Amino acid sequence: MNKVELLSPAGNLEKLKIAFSYGADAVYAGVSHFSLRIRSGKEFTFEDFQEGIQYAHERGKKIYVTINGFPFNSQIELLKKHILKMASLNPDAFIVAAPGVVRLCKQLAPNIDIHLSTQANVLNYLDAQVFWDMGVKRIIVAREISLKDVIEIKKHLPDMELEIFVHGSMCFAYSGRCLVSAVQMGRVPNRGSCANDCRFEYTLYAANEDHSSLFRLEEEPGVGTYIFNAKDMNLASHIDEILASGAVDSLKIEGRTKSSYYVAVTTNAYKMAIDDFYNNTFNASKYQKELHTTKNRGFSDAYLIHKPFNKNDTQNYDYTLSKGSYEVSGMVTQDEEHFLCKYQTFPNEEIEIFAPKNSKINEVNNDLGEIYKNSNGIYHIKFKKIITFNNKELDSVHSGNINKIKLPSKLPYLTMLRKQNIDFKKD
Repeated sequence: MNKVELLSPAGNLEKLKIAFSYGADAVYAGVSHFSLRIRSGKEFTFEDFQEGIQYAHERGKKIYVTINGFPFNSQIELLKKHILKMASLNPDAFIVAAPGVVRLCKQLAPNIDIHLSTQANVLNYLDAQVFWDMGVKRIIVAREISLKDVIEIKKHLPDMELEIFVHGSMCFAYSGRCLVSAVQMGRVPNRGSCANDCRFEYTLYAANEDHSSLFRLEEEPGVGTYIFNAKDMNLASHIDEILASGAVDSLKIEGRTKSSYYVAVTTNAYKMAIDDFYNNTFNASKYQKELHTTKNRGFSDAYLIHKPFNKNDTQNYDYTLSKGSYEVSGMVTQDEEHFLCKYQTFPNEEIEIFAPKNSKINEVNNDLGEIYKNSNGIYHIKFKKIITFNNKELDSVHSGNINKIKLPSKLPYLTMLRKQNIDFKKD
């Protein structure tokens, strides 16, 4: 049995490094407006992207380029240049949505594998066969598909790689086929500029056209007005079932525009779930505890395991985004001797150390602070003094302060320092 791939989002070069540090086998990322995440595309320059590809390949990892927008006629010549430019960087695959762009990629860059985007909405083996015949190596199936149908596609096309989303934001429409943002804001979702209008709070009105009356509808207290707001997908508790099917080749985490902490935690949690499955030690509660430390809109297991009409828990009417159970207070810099503040840090407070996979942490107790393991086997850090890299002592340090703060002892690069969020609102 081939071990399933864990595929994480890389919104920029730092997040790419974080994803690999916390257990990803591959990442997906994009440059320019031909990617469906324009904001993250702008965070990557071609030089950064080339560095990211080199960084991945040096570690035996993979990187997939998102070219999954839907181009207009006026953009096709520019698209051709973009495909050739990205192919010259030697990525491991292109993620493409439009059939015409699939064909164009095969013509211009025949040596680069093609992965079909979830935007193509493949739900059955007939559509999968069409794309296989076009030369597509992997299909990222529609988020609305059932595991039963994924198994059926694999049965008909055993050599076709199948990838599924297991975590992240969900669209209230059908795999991103929403036009609310385009109508209200002029920002087209399938061209990478969705304004996330579904996450807004709406006030409802009733109109009578005969006499032009307009009534505001009062809502029941506690029901809320986030009428389009889908909960986030979270399939961590079903990873054992998914992997046991033998039909899935890659598990994908959504979130190129999300935080570095989100990338670290989700990658770490799903890597644990995958490893535990193969070691026969699967424990869903362990992964869920980690995933709930991230900001989310409430969690749902979406549609892979249960059909939509069997569910009534996929929408969150109360709020658009909750705080996670933990807040990141800092991240360790490349020299491994300092951290940069992301929230706030005070002397003598207990802060948890959340480190990359297979990290070695030394326990110390000195003038700067203490690093120790508690009774649950979790490492913590407690600062006795907040000292900057240029030896200035502070009463505390808060986000916005760009001074590096000294650590009591070295910690691995990209280690997160986190503490419990007292304002945490659990769904």
